[in-house]
Amino acid sequence: MATLPSSATPAASRLVPPPGAASQIGRTPRLDKLKAQARKPGEASFFFYDAHFKNEAVKVLPGEYYCDTEDLLVMTTLGSCIAACLWDRQARIGGMNHFMLPEGAGDSGRYGSFAMELLINEMMKRGASRMTMEAKVFGGGAVISGMNSINVGERNTQFVMEFLATERIPVVSKDVMDVYPRKVCFLPASGKAMVKRLAPTNAEALLAQDRAAAQKAAPVSSGGSIDLF
Repeated sequence: MATLPSSATPAASRLVPPPGAASQIGRTPRLDKLKAQARKPGEASFFFYDAHFKNEAVKVLPGEYYCDTEDLLVMTTLGSCIAACLWDRQARIGGMNHFMLPEGAGDSGRYGSFAMELLINEMMKRGASRMTMEAKVFGGGAVISGMNSINVGERNTQFVMEFLATERIPVVSKDVMDVYPRKVCFLPASGKAMVKRLAPTNAEALLAQDRAAAQKAAPVSSGGSIDLF
C-alpha cells in the first residue's frame, strides 16, 4: 500500500472544517446564555465575542442602556451623543447608556432626561446606591461640519454634567466635546473605561446618526482614569 509523503495531504482533508464549525466561531457558553435571556425594553441586546479584547461584549445602540455585575465588555460609538458610564464603587455594579438629545417628548432612552434615570434605577434594582455612584462621561463631539448653530454635542454635554451635579454623582473622568467621534468600552464590575478617538473621515454611520439627532433639535440662541486603546 503506497503511503503519502509527509508534506502531502489528501485534497479532501485540506483545511476543511468539520460540519457546523463555522457557526461555532466566536461562540462561548457565556455568550449563548446572554443571548438566551429575556431583555427589558431599551436594554441592549446585541451580544458578540470581541476578538481584540478576547471577551464577551454587548453593543449599546442609541437609546439603549446596559448594566451588569460582571466584567462583560460594554461598548458603544459616539458622535454628538453622550454615553454616561456609572459605577457603584461599593456594590461593584456598573452600567452605560447612550442618548442623543437632552430632552424630548415621551419616555425614550434617546433623551438624556429619561436615559439617566433609567440607568440609575436599573442599577439600584441590582443593589447600587446613588450615594456611592461615580460617573465617567464620553461623547458630545462636534462631528458635523456647519451645524454649530444647533450645538447638539455641547448641549448634551452640558445636560449630563448638570444632571450629575444635581444628583451629587461625582464625575471622576470625562472625554467630551472637541471634533472627534469616539469608541468607548466599559467594564461594569471594575468600573474601568477605555476610549478611542476615531478619525472624523471614517465616521459615516455616526454622521448619519448625528444628523438624525440634529433634525430633532431646535436651535438655541446663544478624575478617575480613562485608558486609550
